[in-house]
Amino acid sequence: MKRGFYTIMAAQFFSSLADNALFVAAVELIRTGGGAEWQRAALVPIFALFYVVLAPFVGAYADSRPKGQVMFVSNAIKVVGCLMMLFGTHPLLSYAIVGLGAAAYSPAKYGILTELLPASQLVKANGWIEGLTIASIILGVLVGGQLVGVRVSEFLLGFDFPFIDTGVDSPPEAAIAVLIFLYAIAAWFNTRIPDTGVAMRALPKNFLALLPDFWHCNTRLWKDRLGQISLATTTLFWGVSGNLRYIVLAWSAVALGYSTTQASSLVGVVAIGTAVGAVVASVRMKLHHATRVMPLGIAMGVLIMGMNFIDNVWVAAPFLILLGALGGFLVVPMNALLQHRGHNLMGAGRSIAVQNFNEQACILLLGGLYSFSTGLGLSAFAAITAFGFLIASMMWLIKRWHERNLRNHSAVMKHLTDVARNDQLHG
Repeated sequence: MKRGFYTIMAAQFFSSLADNALFVAAVELIRTGGGAEWQRAALVPIFALFYVVLAPFVGAYADSRPKGQVMFVSNAIKVVGCLMMLFGTHPLLSYAIVGLGAAAYSPAKYGILTELLPASQLVKANGWIEGLTIASIILGVLVGGQLVGVRVSEFLLGFDFPFIDTGVDSPPEAAIAVLIFLYAIAAWFNTRIPDTGVAMRALPKNFLALLPDFWHCNTRLWKDRLGQISLATTTLFWGVSGNLRYIVLAWSAVALGYSTTQASSLVGVVAIGTAVGAVVASVRMKLHHATRVMPLGIAMGVLIMGMNFIDNVWVAAPFLILLGALGGFLVVPMNALLQHRGHNLMGAGRSIAVQNFNEQACILLLGGLYSFSTGLGLSAFAAITAFGFLIASMMWLIKRWHERNLRNHSAVMKHLTDVARNDQLHG
């Protein structure tokens, strides 16, 4: 791997670490502030809001200037969201602003991989990026849980600055203040990302002109026989996984009687399995074999429903590790295939923006339904059953869709053969 790849990994690690720790801090801030359960559940879809609304613009923006510069600006927006949350703005609105920064960050983060590396290294690069991202999720939820816990929060709140009233007087606020420094570290690494030398695509003078361009890109990727399968798979996976993060918190409280700090550890356990699965996939899988992992999505759905029968942490921990591992092994090769097709069809930034739009729209839809259902009294057990059944049945349908494509469209098989040949040539 080129040296710049490791700088990208470091920047992504610290930014994602702060994102996930902030999620736990925001959940606790709403809880201690007397907010309703549906507000905590709404943190997941509210984070996805700007991914969906700004999808036509952030991809083109990422393609118009060096990716490191885009990532730096995006981290600055996240800091603004933290400061809003710290100084009294409602956590849902503040977290939406952090989501705005993340929406701008993602096309640059993934788009730079296709600029920096050849197609033969995309699965490996995605494996390491996803593995490191999941590692940051593990540490992020653990750090967030510990920062709002009694011991660490008492230590943080014990700091006294002479003549300065910071206004930080609760454990969640102290946690948020610490996380601002993590975003600053990520921003420093952003400034060290090298210019790949890829020609920039100028933004149009009329931003509204990007709307039909984005729609064209979205339609083109959905019509591509390989793009549609990889896009459908990753959209469903992230739609469920994004909401499963909160569902595990809610399930832990009901099934195991855990506090926010304790429950955050189980979210980290799922992430450990995902990291292992992602790294194994990066070593074992080739790009032309990406579609072979779809049966794992069906198995994931079945395992999710199995959570309802667990009430012991010693059973829950290995079970959740296995669940995460299946997800990691599934998403890495499919993500790489999607990036490969998108880069060839429309450019890295635009293809990632299309991917984000679909994935985050799924998170927004499913999260909105879950939040609404929670407001009506739906239990965590019922939500788990619904999510598990949804992912299993939908992955079965996507698998059948791909099999039909292989039977009816010889160009799909030819492209997979060409990719396999390219993999052999480049090792």
